[in-house]
Amino acid sequence: MLARNRFLLLVVVGGAALAIISLSLQFLNLIPTTPVEEERPFHAADGGVGVALGKSRKRVFPMPYTQEPDPVAEAYGYCNTPNRSEQAWEGHSPADYKLLSVQVMIRHGDRYPLYSIPKTKRPAIDCTLSSSRKPSHPLLNPFISHMGLGGRGHWDSPLSSVPRLPNHSSCEMGELTQTGVVQHLRNGQLLQQAYKRHNLLPSNWSPRQVWVETTGKSRTLQSGLAFFYGFLPDFDWTKLTVRHQWSTLFCSSACDCPARNRYLEEEQRRQYRLRVSDTELERTYVEMARTLGLLTRTLRAANPIDSLLCHLCHGIPFPCVPVGDSGASGCLTMAQFAVIRRQQLDDEVERRKVGLYRNYAILAMYPYLNRTANKMERVAKDNEAGRQPRPGGEEVFTLSSAHDVTMAPLLSALGLEEARFPRFAARVVFELWKSPPATQGQPKKKAGKGGKSKAKDGELFLRVLYNGEDVTFHTTFCRSHDRHTGQPLCPLKNFLSYVRRDMFRVFNATSYQEACFRRPV
Repeated sequence: MLARNRFLLLVVVGGAALAIISLSLQFLNLIPTTPVEEERPFHAADGGVGVALGKSRKRVFPMPYTQEPDPVAEAYGYCNTPNRSEQAWEGHSPADYKLLSVQVMIRHGDRYPLYSIPKTKRPAIDCTLSSSRKPSHPLLNPFISHMGLGGRGHWDSPLSSVPRLPNHSSCEMGELTQTGVVQHLRNGQLLQQAYKRHNLLPSNWSPRQVWVETTGKSRTLQSGLAFFYGFLPDFDWTKLTVRHQWSTLFCSSACDCPARNRYLEEEQRRQYRLRVSDTELERTYVEMARTLGLLTRTLRAANPIDSLLCHLCHGIPFPCVPVGDSGASGCLTMAQFAVIRRQQLDDEVERRKVGLYRNYAILAMYPYLNRTANKMERVAKDNEAGRQPRPGGEEVFTLSSAHDVTMAPLLSALGLEEARFPRFAARVVFELWKSPPATQGQPKKKAGKGGKSKAKDGELFLRVLYNGEDVTFHTTFCRSHDRHTGQPLCPLKNFLSYVRRDMFRVFNATSYQEACFRRPV
């Protein structure tokens, strides 16, 4: 009992720490980007804010800026407004390669703020779903109807009591908006179109072939269901089990890691030191607090950037207060918002230099990456030449519906520290591919002495994609791979070696257990 209580205490403390670092990380982009087609913020006639969009999309790894990025323009990219066409590079491979499995992690879609700014009106947003309200999607009404049949599905506790659709005419704190639902209907549909020619999931798919998991928050559950419906419209509820991940790190039974918590605490101290040394940021908070008639510390505690970003993404004017007894009056401004955003971008630059977050991220995401590797190995074994497939098949499609505090460390652990911070409805995709078997005229491995020659089975490869862009050769484990050789994709063995051994070298350790429990010197 004592051991269990200690474990639960670690869970609670770790969860609180993750919530704190989420606020520090929110709305950051890991590098400035030069979009192929630029999003141009503008002020609407009603005093709100909007964004002018073309047809192209932003790149994950573009040419670097030659000047400082615009913090406000960066924020619009985070909104991920679903009003433009988007091309996805999922499902692309050399000819005759076979797609064996796909594992997807998504961040939930657009949500209502988690915090409100004292003495101001909360943003007026309707969180019910209606196809007559923008943004909408052709699948929205069928999705709403299909969610009404969810009682036929199988649900881990406590998910069965979580609403399958956002349903408040005045959004609750943290609730998924219609924008968030549409973002993931689009995401799922994009992948459905990308993979349909590969016959990843046959029409008679079995329950064993699909794995869907989510945290217990309504916004992640609803985002996952919207994505899955876009990917597999009118799916058979009786075949689907929705599984609960109690930790935002998706670490299952391997969450106890003291070293990970120490790195997180050190990273939080670094963030705090940088914030309090920023005189422009401090002046801005003092100005904002004076406008609202608040103590500066009260405003800081309300995390105003969370609410301001919601105003920005939804084209709602920033909060104002009328003249009151305190004499305070006025509106919060875009210039103040830009200062907070600028400081967050500065923080990201220092974070990469110091490296504490990377160490935290490796230990935080090892359990998830190890599960990912294990699933790939099982699918690969099931597809070996001459092998009788397992009845019902292996998991060929996995969907994990998560948070920014899940996806940000995942990107860092993969070595994608230059990638943009996870926007609303961001996605990371792992694809497992198999090359065609060796044929006559191709080199084959020589048989052992006295043995018979054997035809070579196809080789296994991995692709990693982030928001539709192939980032495989930016990862730590495949950055040095020469794709101009006979292997244009990243060998799966590179990923397996990284997850099972190489990622722990930074700790001078050879395993997760050793890295987690070694006493600090």
